[in-house]
Amino acid sequence: MTQRSEDYVIRVLNSPLDVPGADWNALLLAQSPLGMMNPFMRHEYLAAMHQSGSATPKTGWTPRFVTIWQGTTLAAACALYLKDHSYGEYVFDHAWANAYQQHGLRYYPKALVAAPFTPVPGPRLLARSPAERTLLVEALKSWCEEEKLSSLHLLFTDDADVAACEEAGLMLRHTVQFHWTNKAPTFVASRTALPPEGAAAPAAWQSQTQSPDLPGEETQLPAVATNGYRDFDDFLMSLSQEKRKKIRQERRKVADAGVSFRWSRGKDICSADWDFFYRCYERTYYEHGNAPYLSRDFFQRMQDTMPENWLLFVAEYNGATTPQPIAMSLIAISTRANCHSGQNDAQNQHLAAYGRYWGALARVDCLHFEACYYQPLQWCIEHGVQRFEGGAQGEHKMARALLPVKTTSAHWLAHPSFADAIERFLEREGAGIGHYMNELEGRTPFKATPP
Repeated sequence: MTQRSEDYVIRVLNSPLDVPGADWNALLLAQSPLGMMNPFMRHEYLAAMHQSGSATPKTGWTPRFVTIWQGTTLAAACALYLKDHSYGEYVFDHAWANAYQQHGLRYYPKALVAAPFTPVPGPRLLARSPAERTLLVEALKSWCEEEKLSSLHLLFTDDADVAACEEAGLMLRHTVQFHWTNKAPTFVASRTALPPEGAAAPAAWQSQTQSPDLPGEETQLPAVATNGYRDFDDFLMSLSQEKRKKIRQERRKVADAGVSFRWSRGKDICSADWDFFYRCYERTYYEHGNAPYLSRDFFQRMQDTMPENWLLFVAEYNGATTPQPIAMSLIAISTRANCHSGQNDAQNQHLAAYGRYWGALARVDCLHFEACYYQPLQWCIEHGVQRFEGGAQGEHKMARALLPVKTTSAHWLAHPSFADAIERFLEREGAGIGHYMNELEGRTPFKATPP
């Protein structure tokens, strides 16, 4: 579909492959002040989802990429999918769909702006300016109305997206994730998400501030430090004695079982390691009664097109003459633009790591914690990486020094009565999230600091 809005042309495209990759990535790069590339919105990532058959109409993800052009220049764009289910999203609206069905109304297909199967906050509305971002939101709403869709949902948005969605009248919904920073925080927990890749830490994060949405209440935010922990022991010493002792005990259990780890990054991850990774990944899904969301071909495309964004930890059992791989965790790494070597550099302090996939072929006590938390955190410390995001949900992550942060999605519903009902629901749910965050703040794993 092509529409005109003043001197802009709005085009809705049926595939990520219809969007020039260089134009898309240049727009994505413009969202970061220090030139960091969010891996999950790269054109290569979205194209791999499509080409591998992982996110296609057959799996319930029908692409409709909305783009705004000014002449031959891509001014704004987003990855939109028509969904006929709510799986692979991690912001749950099944109750909304059930309510529609009970009233004889159609909820699916709905419009979703997200990175498929990826609950990682980041830019969703790529635009050259705030005005063009707002124009993109209005174009999304208009297109959904013309297509007679029930609703529009933007998941795990960044601050710029939130501002544009609020201006367009969309409703906001909050969830909680757990993120780690490479320095003990000055305060206990955060009420808002950490800065995106490459963003400078606000000065207010180094001291108590007034919350913009909670007037008069002191906001407790983690300090963002330029100098991280010296080593893993330095990190442990920032924790309370109970948490420090627990982590050491868990790591000792894995070592005493004869398990050691090796890691590979970028092009150093060989095809055999990728094969082993997928074997573990696939088995983990089937053990939980589900088929894996992502195909082996998707990860082959990751190896071929964006290897610099991946870090693999392999657990090996050393009881035999030859080390036997038994488990793995795959971590994503943000990168600077035009960085394809996968090597470390002085800019690592602006990078973020993302816990993504885990699997095991053998059961070893505490192996999951070692593979998914302690090994990645140790790597981040040794390589000066500022932040590790632990993925969706999981209060148990707090015991490993991942602190709660608030993530935001935005929603529009076409039916006025349902929109009113869901708005009231979100108000109650938002109050509950606020109380939950307050509760979590009292459970800091760090040593008490003097007032």
